[in-house]
Amino acid sequence: MTAVPPWDAFTATEAEVRAMVADPRWQGLSVPDRAHVLAARILVTPDGDRWLFGAHARWHLHDPADGRWLLAPPPRRLRARRVGHAAAVLPDAVVPHGYDFHAEPGSTQSFIGPDVPEGLTEQVRQLVRASGTKSELDYPLTAFGEIFASDVPSTVAAVWGTVMWCAYAPAFDGNERLITVFGEYLCRPLPGDEWVRWLPAPPLLDLATLVAERLRAGRPRAALRLAAVMADTAQILLLDTRFRPRALALLTMVEPMLRQAEIGDPYDDDAALRQAWLERCPARLCRALLVENDLEEHFSHALYDLVDALSFMPDPREGAATFLADLSDSGGALPGRLDHRLRMAYEELRRAGLTGTSAGEATEPDGFPVRGGGVSVAPAPVLEVAPPDRASAAAVLGAAYAMGQAWERLTGARMPERGLAGQTALVRRIVHERDDHHHRGHT
Repeated sequence: MTAVPPWDAFTATEAEVRAMVADPRWQGLSVPDRAHVLAARILVTPDGDRWLFGAHARWHLHDPADGRWLLAPPPRRLRARRVGHAAAVLPDAVVPHGYDFHAEPGSTQSFIGPDVPEGLTEQVRQLVRASGTKSELDYPLTAFGEIFASDVPSTVAAVWGTVMWCAYAPAFDGNERLITVFGEYLCRPLPGDEWVRWLPAPPLLDLATLVAERLRAGRPRAALRLAAVMADTAQILLLDTRFRPRALALLTMVEPMLRQAEIGDPYDDDAALRQAWLERCPARLCRALLVENDLEEHFSHALYDLVDALSFMPDPREGAATFLADLSDSGGALPGRLDHRLRMAYEELRRAGLTGTSAGEATEPDGFPVRGGGVSVAPAPVLEVAPPDRASAAAVLGAAYAMGQAWERLTGARMPERGLAGQTALVRRIVHERDDHHHRGHT
């Protein structure tokens, strides 16, 4: 097949595969037959890379070293042509089921600059105000104790936990209106600095704990009230694409509890309720739940989003490598999880001594060096990432923070409370714009 102009081959192939997967006949094909159809549509670029549009409606790059197909956004500036490929060597994991093509795309934007819409914030404010009137004796704080004072009812924690669990990347502008709603209930200042609050995303287990404890305590009405607060919060969050995919998933998990005539026997432990929730979620929402069900795959998708968010750069993988270089990887597990092009960019930084620059277990106050073994360690220089506009900057910050949190969940490597070096460097570039509220749409 004759090569076509840049990106056209990828666009045309993607549209063709989407149409095939949407066809009802796709479900009637065996996995080998589906693989055969996909193998006929593999693209190759002049550098020899092979690309497949497959599972999760995303591109996969073939690693010539070991034959793996890894999630990776395709190049936007290279010509491509179709090549023949043996269908038998395509792993089942890259072959679309069909339901995985229905995932809500959502948004990778962070909250620096593009604030949460005022209408959404006001609805959350009213919900928090009503939740704060409940008694902590009826609604004890059985989770989120590191965030809230001990006399705060768990109804308030249920709103907070839902917001943070549903957020694609809970990194908020220092004066973001949404988190100021919770100000009077906090037990200590939130992590971050005067510019950005880099907040932890709680596991679903924390939300399940709030409900399961009330069930075991023989307070089913209180348990239902907490589930209703979560559902109400998730319903509000559907208004913003940065929350929508997980908000929709959470609604499908907790709403059945609210429709039951009787709530049934209490769950023996919190994990049992969490698992029951996960089993209720339909397959079409599977990507939103990778953060709970498959941490390896979740990290791969977060990394895909980061490379895609950096598409304005001449080499997006070089930009992504600068953020990966900030991660703590004492076991050397990171390179093996990267596609070969991204791995080359990362290894170049590693050889230059520029990896592991900001994710140490301990930090010193600003202006003081971190010391290890009695030797001062100066921060390594960070390659500049310069997004062309506010929306692009917010997307990079969101994707980079989501990637860092996915790595933390996967490996246990702690994220610094003031963010990774590449993130804070980018924030300093755009911080003077953070109070500009002209932005209303979210991509």
